[in-house]
Amino acid sequence: MRIDRVELREIRLPLVHFFETSFGRTTVRRIVLVRAEAGGLTGWGEVTCGEDPLYNYETPETAWHILRDYLIPWSLGREWQTATEIAPRFRPIRGHNMAKAALENALWVVEAEQKGISLAKLLAGTLDEIACGVSLGIQNSEEELLEKVQLELESGYRRGKGKIKRGWDVEVLAHIRAKFPHIPLMADANSAYTLNDVEHLKAFDEFSLMMIEQPLGWDDIVDHARLQRELATPVCLDESIHSASDARKAIELGACRIINAKLGRVGGFTAARELHELCRSRGVPLWCGGMLESGIGRAHNIALSSLPGFTLPGDVSASRRYWAEDIIDPEVTVSAEGTIRVPETPGLGFVPNLERIERATVRKESFERKGFRAS
Repeated sequence: MRIDRVELREIRLPLVHFFETSFGRTTVRRIVLVRAEAGGLTGWGEVTCGEDPLYNYETPETAWHILRDYLIPWSLGREWQTATEIAPRFRPIRGHNMAKAALENALWVVEAEQKGISLAKLLAGTLDEIACGVSLGIQNSEEELLEKVQLELESGYRRGKGKIKRGWDVEVLAHIRAKFPHIPLMADANSAYTLNDVEHLKAFDEFSLMMIEQPLGWDDIVDHARLQRELATPVCLDESIHSASDARKAIELGACRIINAKLGRVGGFTAARELHELCRSRGVPLWCGGMLESGIGRAHNIALSSLPGFTLPGDVSASRRYWAEDIIDPEVTVSAEGTIRVPETPGLGFVPNLERIERATVRKESFERKGFRAS
C-alpha cells in the first residue's frame, strides 16, 4: 500500500441524550475523522478522544496536531506491505495513541478492501455476532436511571453498566439491584475514588457485580492491586492499560481480573491484537469499551469484538442510542437477543455517508505527497 492522500475532518454530532460520567456531562461530540487513500481504495479511521483532557490528555486539537505534523508526513508516499507495519513507525512518538489509532485503523480498512475480505476476517476474528452491553451515564434522578435500565433491557441488551461517582454509587446500585435482582451489572467509576475509600468500596460486594471498572487513579496499577485484595468484586482496568505490556504488569501484580480493551486507548488494531493474545494466554476476560464513537469508530469496535478472547459483552451498542442520524449506512442495530451481526462484506462493512459527514464537518485539511490544503 502506498498512501497517496490523507484527509482530516472535524465533525460535530449532538447526542440524543446527554452522557454524564464522573468527569462531567457531554451533549455534543467533537470527532476527528481520518480518510486515507491508497491505490484507489479508501479507509476511514476515527480519533476517539473526548472534547476535554479528562479521560486522558488527548483532545481533538492535540490529535489534529500530531496527525498533521508527524503521523501523516511520516506515512505519505511510503510503501506498506501490511497495516501492521505502520505501528512501529509511530512508536518514537510518546503516547498520543488515539491519534495513532485513527490513521492505522484506516489502513487496516484499506488492506481488507485490497484482499476482498471483511475487517473482522483480516483481524482473525472468529465470531459471527457479538453480545452487546449498554453504558448508562449518571442521570438527573434515580427514577430516570431505573426507567432507562428497564428500557435497555426491553431492547435486548445483555449487560448493564452504570457510571458512578461519590454521592451516586451505593444507594443507586442498591436501587438497581432491588428492581433488577438478576441482571448482569457492572459499575464504572472512571477514577472517582482513592485508597482512602476502601471501606466504602467494600460495600459494592453485596451487589454481585460483574466488575467495578477503574475505581482508582487513571494511571495506577499498584493501588488497584491492593484494592483488589480487599474486594470480592473483580476489578477491571481501563484507563491504566495502554499496551499489552501494561496488561502483563497489571495481571502479574494482581491489579485486576478483567480488562477493558479500547482501540484508541491502546493505539490501534496492531496493539489491540497484542493485548488480546496476552489476555487469552493468561485467561483474563476481555471486553470492548466505547468512547461515544460515530458509526465509523463503532464499526471498528465491532470488528475488534469478533476476536475470540472478547468473552464479555462490550459497550458496542446501536447507533440510535446516541445519534438521531449516524454517519454510516446502514446504521448499527442490535437484535432482540442483544447481539450485533459482524459484517462479512469487504472492508469496514458499513458505508460512510459522505453527505451527512459533509453536513457535520466544521473543518477539514487534506495532505498529498506534494503538499497539503486546508479549508
